[in-house]
Amino acid sequence: MTILDTSIVIGRVRERKPITEDITVVTLVEYPRIVYYKHFQGNVIFPVEQDYLTAHKLQLQLLKRGQPQAFADLLIASIALNRGERLVTRDKDFRVIAKVASELGYEFELELKT
Repeated sequence: MTILDTSIVIGRVRERKPITEDITVVTLVEYPRIVYYKHFQGNVIFPVEQDYLTAHKLQLQLLKRGQPQAFADLLIASIALNRGERLVTRDKDFRVIAKVASELGYEFELELKT
């Protein structure tokens, strides 16, 4: 399964392309108009306690490296990690999160679009 980051969702809407992949509640809040997009057929994934704990672990490791990341990105990454889903984004900050996730023993499938 696949989760789309907000940047990808906005691009798909602009191009009037269908969205069958999942999004997180972060995208729902960042891009609220998605609820009116008739070609959105995916699901909205809401975080659970484990997602917040994973985001916390990631941020601790990122702080040790001097590379803290935004809460929204950490939560999106944690949701994808904990569900074994691929994350598609244009945001290069996710590379750093993916590297730290790997160091912590997570398998993170990240697809960066240009």
